[in-house]
Amino acid sequence: MNTSSEIWQLGSKALRVSHLEKLYWPQAGVTKGEMLQYYRQVALVLLPYFKDRPVTLRLFPEGVTGPSYYMREYPTRAPNWLGSVQYQPRTLAHSIRLPLIDDTAGLLWFANEGAIEFHLWSSHVPDLATPDQAIFDLDPGETATFTDVREAALRLHDALERIDVRGYVKTSGRRGLHVYVPLAAGYSFEQVRGWVRGIGQQLVTSYPDLITTAKGSTHRGKSVTIDAAQNSIGRNTAAPYTLRASIAHPTVSTPLSWEELENNTILPLDLTPEVVLQRLLRLGDLFAPVLQADQRLP
Repeated sequence: MNTSSEIWQLGSKALRVSHLEKLYWPQAGVTKGEMLQYYRQVALVLLPYFKDRPVTLRLFPEGVTGPSYYMREYPTRAPNWLGSVQYQPRTLAHSIRLPLIDDTAGLLWFANEGAIEFHLWSSHVPDLATPDQAIFDLDPGETATFTDVREAALRLHDALERIDVRGYVKTSGRRGLHVYVPLAAGYSFEQVRGWVRGIGQQLVTSYPDLITTAKGSTHRGKSVTIDAAQNSIGRNTAAPYTLRASIAHPTVSTPLSWEELENNTILPLDLTPEVVLQRLLRLGDLFAPVLQADQRLP
């Protein structure tokens, strides 16, 4: 059977997917078809995080060893059923059209175009100026290990617990960790960014050899940087359950429990699509509370 092109029925939409045999991760022998199957299988869990949020795509049309580019605006070649929203950046005289993904067909259409990575805003339609998530992006320096990142995340967790704030952790899909704090409505990006920066500065004071805040390059040395600027309108963070374009093999931005992080039983490079699908069957969606935006900042 020729597997190069097929028609997939996705809800009420029929989508042609193509070049399924193309090697997207040559070192691991993983094909574009296998990537598409992962997104098809994980879509029901992944899509609630995408609801009404602008998405930025990172496309690798020839696979992870080929050239890549970011897609931030709605593509002119998109089918008319794909969602979008108009947005007026302060730096432009005209508005731009941002893509929205609200169903499996939309997710698979972009993936079939070569989108391996999906990155989301921390605000959603109709009010893109009001975030409902505070995001702590823990970014390891060039000589930092995952043990360092793990330790920084646990110290952040302690700090949040002391002020009775719930945070939820996931891997970035690469070397870092992301901690999300779901928020009630009404905060500006400036307020959220200031709060994240304040928590980060407290941690720098307590753990100066481990944690720093963003100044210049965030990849220098052994420190783990907490970058408050991630909480800015138009900035985006790797979506829960998105694949990442690691060269050796596909990895996934994977929700974790604080207990398994404490027990040091997880390595990000081990979180492959197969492992993550098994985790969902066994553990359910550990990140689901992030969808309940109900916390006030202390």
